[in-house]
Amino acid sequence: MSEHASTVLTTLANEGGKHENLYPLGAGIGALATLLVLLFIVTRFNKDR
Repeated sequence: MSEHASTVLTTLANEGGKHENLYPLGAGIGALATLLVLLFIVTRFNKDR
């Protein structure tokens, strides 16, 4: 392996875990919307009444 490739791989390995969470508000809203849709589907198709 060349010295340049080794340097690039070492840099990527050291900086790989330093990313921020991508859009935490968007993820929360998406999860809430998904749960509300599932709740609507479950209550619509409930045949136990």
